[in-house]
Parts: sequence; C-alpha cells; structure tokens
Amino acid sequence: MDGKRLQDYWSQEVDALIATYRQFETLIPSQEYQGSAHRGEDGRFVEELLREYFSKYLPKGLEILTGFILRPAVKTGTTGKERRDEVDTSSSQLDMIVYDSERYPIFQRFGNSSIVPPEGVVAIISVKKHLNDGDIVKECQALWHASKLCKTLNSNDPDDKVRGPYLALVTMKSNIEKKTVESQDWIFNKVVEAYKSSDKPTFDELIGYIGSLSEWSLFKRRPDGDKVTNAHFISLVHAEGESHFGLQFILTGILSVFYHESRRNIRRPGFTAFPSGRNIEKNLGNIACNGER
Repeated sequence: MDGKRLQDYWSQEVDALIATYRQFETLIPSQEYQGSAHRGEDGRFVEELLREYFSKYLPKGLEILTGFILRPAVKTGTTGKERRDEVDTSSSQLDMIVYDSERYPIFQRFGNSSIVPPEGVVAIISVKKHLNDGDIVKECQALWHASKLCKTLNSNDPDDKVRGPYLALVTMKSNIEKKTVESQDWIFNKVVEAYKSSDKPTFDELIGYIGSLSEWSLFKRRPDGDKVTNAHFISLVHAEGESHFGLQFILTGILSVFYHESRRNIRRPGFTAFPSGRNIEKNLGNIACNGER
C-alpha cells in the first residue's frame, strides 16, 4: 500500500504546527521554567493553533468551537418524549467542540465560544499544553460525561441510537516519562482506571485518541461486527518521519462520525420549551385550507 505522499504531507504539517508553537515560547520566554512567561496565554495559543490546523482539513459545515454542551429536558423531533424524566444538564467547559453548524442550531454564540445542543456535536477534544500524570484520568472522565449528554435517537427508528461523538485528548508535549513501547502500558492503565465505575461505558463513550502529536499515540480501534463487548487500544511511539500519526488518527475519527450513516437521521434538536400546564386564553376558531401541503 502506498499513501507515502499523504504521510509525508501530514508529517510536514505537524512539524510546522510544533515549530509555530515553539516560536511563541521563543518570543515570550519564561526565565523560571520551560515554556512561555504567560501560561494562560500560552494555553490559549495552543488551543487556537490546533483549532486553526484542524479547521483547514474539515468540511466547511463543521466548526470548531469552545464552550459547553447543554442537554435540555424537552421534547425532541415532533413527538419524542424520551427526556421527560430528565433535568436540564450541561457539560463542563470543553476546549474544542467539533460541531455541525450547517445542519444544527446553536443556543448561544460569542465568537468561537458557544453553548450548543448535543445533536450537532461530532467530536470533543481536550487540549493540554503539557500532559502530566494526573491529566489522563481527569480528562477521560470529563469527556465521558460530555459524551453521555450527546446520546441521540434516530428519527426513523426510536430503538436505534446515533453514533456518538469522537473523543480525544491532545497535547503539544508530554511531561509523562512514558515514551517507550513498554511504558505505554502505564498510560493505558490510567485509561482503564478512568472508566472503573458501576456505570460501564459504551464503545462510543470511551476515548478514541490520546497522544502527544510529535511523540506518541494511543488509539482505539473500531470493532467489526454488531455485538461490541470490548474496545481494543493500540500504542505507537513515533519514529523519525512519523509525526503524521496523531493528526491522521484524529481527522479520521472526526470524519468517521460525521459520515456515519446513523447521523443522517438524527432527531430534530430540543431547541424550544413551553411551560407545562399553561392555559390558553381563548380558542379563536378555524380558517379553511386546501390540504396539508
């Protein structure tokens, strides 16, 4: 199999991304620690940089936003009442939400910061400038919680759930001293720890990618067959010229959700709500019409 041109191209793109990030540290250096003198701005710069790079390669209908997912406990579609026993629920603040704004509305938007309904969420990505030992469990659990809010039914088949969003944790540089093939087990064990709960996750709710773009990748393989009881993870320590892996894994994951057949019939979002038990003032009457359409 060929594909060498694409591999070289994506590697060059990731190398350019890393070089741009390092320029920020070069121009605004810290005298006390590795990195920029302004950690808050440094972190925002990393998010903006990744947002810009990912946006270049995604369909125009997909936007990369930051903010919150709000799952309102209201009717979906025309008659869907599956949320009648729920309460309005929102996620924590999310670094990157890949959202299908061409087909789905947004509750609130200010620049790239938004509050969105769950139906249009295609991917959720957590971004860490530097990934530390304690980040894996915390970020996996935050992504799990956010993905639960996105459970959506097929408009044609009320028993069929729509493919959930792709989940990823990305860092520019890993502070975890786990860069050999053997020590990738330590990182995977942290992933296992994140999902130790009486509430077992579905395959879609498990994180799809964790990695340092220029160093290593952990990736969840998509299973074959209808009955899924396990999720198989693989690890790759990037050799020279293999910096394409991380970007390719993430883009492939996002597009696999976006183009999945189950997302062609997503139930219309619960975008409005009326007070229950509200009485009308008066029935005003009828006007004759010529059929429904």
